[in-house]
Amino acid sequence: MLKYLNILLYPFSLLYGLVMWLRNRFYDKGLLTAVEFDLPVIAAGNLSVGGTGKTPHVEYMIRLLKDHLKVATLSRGYNRRTSGYILADERSTAADIGDEPMQFHDKFPDIKVCVGEERMLAIPQLLGDEPDTQVVLLDDAFQHRSIKPGLNIMITDYSRLFTRDHVVPFGRLREGRQGYHRADCIIVSKCPPAMSKEEKLALEKEIKPLPHQRLFFTTLQYGALSDMITHHPVAVPKSATVLLACGIARPEPLLEELKRRYEQVYLLSFPDHYYYTEKDILKIKKECSDLPGTEKIVITTEKDAVRLHLLKGMLAEQNLQMAVIPVEIAFLFGEAELFNNFIFDYIGRHLPAPGQQ
Repeated sequence: MLKYLNILLYPFSLLYGLVMWLRNRFYDKGLLTAVEFDLPVIAAGNLSVGGTGKTPHVEYMIRLLKDHLKVATLSRGYNRRTSGYILADERSTAADIGDEPMQFHDKFPDIKVCVGEERMLAIPQLLGDEPDTQVVLLDDAFQHRSIKPGLNIMITDYSRLFTRDHVVPFGRLREGRQGYHRADCIIVSKCPPAMSKEEKLALEKEIKPLPHQRLFFTTLQYGALSDMITHHPVAVPKSATVLLACGIARPEPLLEELKRRYEQVYLLSFPDHYYYTEKDILKIKKECSDLPGTEKIVITTEKDAVRLHLLKGMLAEQNLQMAVIPVEIAFLFGEAELFNNFIFDYIGRHLPAPGQQ
């Protein structure tokens, strides 16, 4: 049945792909205008719909740059309950600016985080509010052609390479595969930590990076657990029963990591970017209490935590402790320094001299 449904969807994919191709051609030919700015603008995004691990890559660049330059991030603020341009402050919540920007704001209070659907208008507003900004990181902006970033980073999931995918609704691509031509840098994310050099060469041959493009491979690294409210470390024995409660696009890599750490792991999945309700808190508590074992723990992601924080009163009332597992990326084949230099070289060439910004 699914096979026949996919066949029926294929013509719609062709039509949508044609529309996106025409749109991109209009931008490429200058029939639609893309705005450039006089400071380094780095865009991180993907060709596919969600789940490529974009957020930890943006965080990697924040860590790389924040001690040297005045960094700001700009996101659309997907699924937030507000609209328009907002610069995050101490009162901001995930409902105001979206879960991923809120995660940046919580983890990196020394950078500026803002959201705005019309990013070509949001950057001037950001620079008006924070004129000392030296670098803007555009989050999930690969298809946002109204801005021409100085550096375009495209991230593709190792298990769902864009080279093997199709345009929605038949596949998961937001535009045709040829969209990768716009990238200055391609990152294959969520690779096996022990990926061989032979496989790396095979993927390089499959992706066929253009002469101007750099290709890197990264893997996910999960950190130690901490309490969602107090942020104190949480020690969990291997014999504990774990309930992973999360609303992310692809929980499978995290689920596999927890299964390596603990003997019994169960998944309670919610939609990506989901806003939890009080009923959901009760459901999570019941699911956990019904699991086997005497020692149990509920684990969630950092992205979920900023949304669950909206219900911290309910969590305290129900005496439901939730632990958060952080995730970072690591570059494979010893190429972290190559990537770092690639970023700093671009910034060095495009950073305005003092008084010129």
